[in-house]
Amino acid sequence: MKIFIGTDHRANVIEADLVAYLRSNGLEVITCNLPHNPKDDFPDFAFDVCQNVIKNPGSIGILICGTGIGMSIAANKVKGIMAARCTDVDDAFYARQHNAANVICLGMENKLEKIEEIIDTFVNTKEASEAKYLNRVDKIIRYEKGAYNEL
Repeated sequence: MKIFIGTDHRANVIEADLVAYLRSNGLEVITCNLPHNPKDDFPDFAFDVCQNVIKNPGSIGILICGTGIGMSIAANKVKGIMAARCTDVDDAFYARQHNAANVICLGMENKLEKIEEIIDTFVNTKEASEAKYLNRVDKIIRYEKGAYNEL
């Protein structure tokens, strides 16, 4: 599985450790090549990672900023992206299993070890497969494409 990762200036301090951890678990990790500085903007990192996820079917994205909220808002503006802000392993599981999320957004309120645990859960959880979840995800996709007319 290919993983694209992007961090803003607040989360850049853990990026190298997180990438090393993921690679030590046999995962292919590609980091965002945008430069970091104290005034960088999280949407740029979110858009870059999400465009790469779209171009590489079956890949996932990891976005980390101060809270994960801004990254999730920006990521969900990219067509085809289902980004979820996750604060614990349950969020990560349900984001993948019930909502077919392909991007996880995290905040710096967690320590690196907990971030790794949350990401492990996200990476190792299979996407939604039950009909009720697939139907819900399909509604979101159809709405995004302007084809949802069930209201």
